[in-house]
Amino acid sequence: MIITTKNTQVKLAARPIGLPNETTWRIEHNPLPTELSEGDLLIKNLYISLDPAMRGWINAGRSYIPPVAIGAVMRAGSVGKVMASKNPSFTAGDYVYGTEGVQQYAVSNGKGLFKVQKNLVPLPTYLGTLGMTGFTAYFGLLNIGQPKAGETVLVSGAAGAVGSLVGQIAKIKGCRVVGIAGGAEKCRYIVEELGFDAAIDYKNDDVRKGVKAHCPQGIDVYFDNVGGDILDIALTRINLHARIVICGAISQYNNKTTIKGPSNYLSLLVNRARMEGFVVFDFAKDYGTASLQLGQWLAAGKINHKTHIVKGIENFPTALMRLFDGNKMGKLVLQVNDDD
Repeated sequence: MIITTKNTQVKLAARPIGLPNETTWRIEHNPLPTELSEGDLLIKNLYISLDPAMRGWINAGRSYIPPVAIGAVMRAGSVGKVMASKNPSFTAGDYVYGTEGVQQYAVSNGKGLFKVQKNLVPLPTYLGTLGMTGFTAYFGLLNIGQPKAGETVLVSGAAGAVGSLVGQIAKIKGCRVVGIAGGAEKCRYIVEELGFDAAIDYKNDDVRKGVKAHCPQGIDVYFDNVGGDILDIALTRINLHARIVICGAISQYNNKTTIKGPSNYLSLLVNRARMEGFVVFDFAKDYGTASLQLGQWLAAGKINHKTHIVKGIENFPTALMRLFDGNKMGKLVLQVNDDD
C-alpha cells in the first residue's frame, strides 16, 4: 500500500518564444497509484537538477533528444529516495539517481536508475560534480579539448556548474586557465577559490582587451558555454591547431530571431584549428571512469564546487530563470522534498 497519494508535478503547457514565462508551465497535483505493479518502485524526489539544456528540451525542433511533449512532466535529472519497491534491484531506503522529472514523486520500472551513497557526499553532488555536470566538464575538456601541460585554456561561463569544473580540471592538467564570468564576485570566486590564473568580467570589462591581455600567447583550448560575441572574440586569438569545444550557447537559447553564428570562423582555416560540439550522452559507456576520477579529485581537495539550492517545487519556473539572468553561483538545484 502506498501511503503518499498526492504528487505535485510541473508540466510543459506551451512552447515559449524567447524566455520561458508563466504560460510555459502548469503545476498540477495528481494522485499516485495506491499499489505498485510488479517491477516498479516509488521514488520520492529530493533534489532536481536545473540545467541550461532544459531550454532546448522544450523546443519543438530536431535535436539530440526528443523534445518534452506538451502536457508531459518536465524532464530533469534527479536524486531521490526509494519509498516502496516491487523491483528486486531496489529496496526501500535506497538512494537513486535518474531522470525522473520535475515532480515530487515518481513511479519507475528501474530503467536508467543508479544507486548512490548518501554517506559519501551530500546528495546534490550527484547532480553536479559527480553527475552529468561533472561528466560534461570531464569529457568535453579531456576528450574534445585534449589540453596539454603548458597550454592556455579559456573558459566562458567560468563560474557556472560546468565551466568552474573545466577550469579546475585544466589546472590539474598543468594548463594556464583564464575564465570569463559575469560580475566582480564571480571573477573573484574563480580566481581566489578555484585557482584560475585570471578572470575577465564580461559585464564590466572589455572582453576583447581582456582576452588579449590575459592570453598573451594565444588560446590553445577554448571551452565555450555561451556562444555569440564571446565565441567570436575567442576565435580571433586562437593558436595553430587550437581546439574549440562547443558545450553550450546560453547567450542564444532565448533568441526570438535568428541565432548569431561566428563571423570569425575563417580563423579555423587559417590556424588549422578544430571546433567540435558534443553531448555528454555520447560518453555514457565511460561514466564510471569519469565518476571515479572526479571522486578522487574531490576527495583529495583538488576540485571545489558550489551548490545553489532553491527550495520548493512551486518555485521551479522562477528558479529556472536564474540560469539565464546569472543570479546563481555554481550548480543550480531545486529541492522538492525533505529527506525523512
